Amino acid sequence: MAYTTINKPSDHFNVSTWTADDTSPRSLTGFGHKPDFLWGGHRNSGSTNPNVVDSTRGGNKNLTTATTAAEDSGSHGIIDSFDTDGITVSNGTNSTYPRLYYNRNNPFGGSDGGEYVYWHWKANGGTTSSNSSGTLTSTVQANTTAGFSIVTWTGSGSGNETVGYGLSSAPEMIILKPRSEARHWLIWFDAFGDNDKAFLFNEEPPADNRYGPNAPTTSVFGLYGGQGNRDTTTFVAYAFHSVQGYSKFGRFIGNNDSDGTMVYTGFKPRWIMVKNGTTNHSNHDWIIFDSKRERVNLIDTFLKGNSGEAETTSGRNQVDFLSNGFKARSSYGDFNGGSGDYFYYAAFAEHPFVSSTKIPTTAK
Repeated sequence: MAYTTINKPSDHFNVSTWTADDTSPRSLTGFGHKPDFLWGGHRNSGSTNPNVVDSTRGGNKNLTTATTAAEDSGSHGIIDSFDTDGITVSNGTNSTYPRLYYNRNNPFGGSDGGEYVYWHWKANGGTTSSNSSGTLTSTVQANTTAGFSIVTWTGSGSGNETVGYGLSSAPEMIILKPRSEARHWLIWFDAFGDNDKAFLFNEEPPADNRYGPNAPTTSVFGLYGGQGNRDTTTFVAYAFHSVQGYSKFGRFIGNNDSDGTMVYTGFKPRWIMVKNGTTNHSNHDWIIFDSKRERVNLIDTFLKGNSGEAETTSGRNQVDFLSNGFKARSSYGDFNGGSGDYFYYAAFAEHPFVSSTKIPTTAK
């Protein structure tokens, strides 16, 4: 059975939801920790893009995972402060949609609503350090207990550089984005088993020579080509490795059946993201489920990490969140379709299957 050093996952990762009230500033609490990396946005509208912000770059530096756009300086909302148990948000500089990312009710003047969700991780409370382990000096904010770090650097234009990431184990998932240029997001998984492959953050399967992060050593990850190392371009990467009973990254094989693959994680998931990594199809997106927005199995309410589409509850992607993992309950291509297809996933815990005292949490 799983054994963990993290009995309370919400100290390091959690999911928060709120209803917009159009005020500025607004304090949002109940996060469970001081967040350093937030990803999410408006749930109701099909025209707003998911937003990424972190305490290393600053609360007015927004990126969206639905486009290749360069970093935006807070036009659609600003995090004024990363607080002990949440965030304080205020208007951005956009005169029409100043609160779009955090607190806008009916964003486009209709009846979309004002429901928000953000998934958030703790790094090091906003405290960064310079890291010279690689050939390029990076700025790192690391949570070594939870296996997560925020890494920023400036590219040199060389084809083969390395960057230090500040964790105690090699990352198993790295998400990378050029900040100062409109270029693709890239995601590398250790589960690929191929150093030269990475995902674009869209519907495509992983492919060779994406010019992004390469397989890490115990202290650095490599930058293959220009996408991760264009001269004078600024970059950000989010690096993760598995922590027993708290997080897991890997792949499973789909069976195209409602009695789908059971994936053992060693914890009850709070959040999972899954991507079909075999078949190129316009509907094979980065599907995200969490147990905050929907508490009762079967869970079929999802958002797409690579799309500005509204939250969907359609029955086409269904999953059981189990005490020790998750099980696909759909034959749809996004999540379990294509018998024999590889599906890559990232998962974070609501609670471990077994606590640090070696007692199953189900026994409490």
